[in-house]
Amino acid sequence: MSVLYMDSPLGRIVIAETEGYISKVSFIDKEPAPSIQDGPVQPGNQPTEAAIPLHHESAIQQAFPDETPTPLLRECAAQLDAYFRKDLRAFDLPLRQEGSPFQQLVWQNLLTIPFGETITYLALAKRLGNVKSIRAAGTANGRNNIAIIVPCHRVIGSGGALTGYAGGIWRKQFLLDLEKGGLLF
Repeated sequence: MSVLYMDSPLGRIVIAETEGYISKVSFIDKEPAPSIQDGPVQPGNQPTEAAIPLHHESAIQQAFPDETPTPLLRECAAQLDAYFRKDLRAFDLPLRQEGSPFQQLVWQNLLTIPFGETITYLALAKRLGNVKSIRAAGTANGRNNIAIIVPCHRVIGSGGALTGYAGGIWRKQFLLDLEKGGLLF
């Protein structure tokens, strides 16, 4: 697994690549960044990590100087950067995350929600073919490990309520505003 850290308008983001697929996009305050001071690293299980500040591709700071981010990690960071600059509406990256068949179905459905639009948890359950699966769909939505790219932030509660977002409701609001054109920067 290779890991890259990038700064964004929402704080630091970690991007992970596993076997040629993006396997994680997560906010750092959700989980601490690994550190050499955290103790011994198991052989063959040491992450490769680097930090790319938003808009400053040349300012890469590496925790492990002998390693460089993979081309896929760089591409993912570039696409996220373009998304935050409002220059990208759809991501084009190979994605893979571990999950049950039901979770995979939910995550595939999330990818079909158009940029700038939202659906309710009930509508998501209906898309899955079973309105009674609303809670299970919500749970699977919350277990999405590829934030922003697999747009779990586009699922809202009934009546437009911003419920449940692992990165924090304020980030969900930011992303929805960004996509609807409400942010000026």
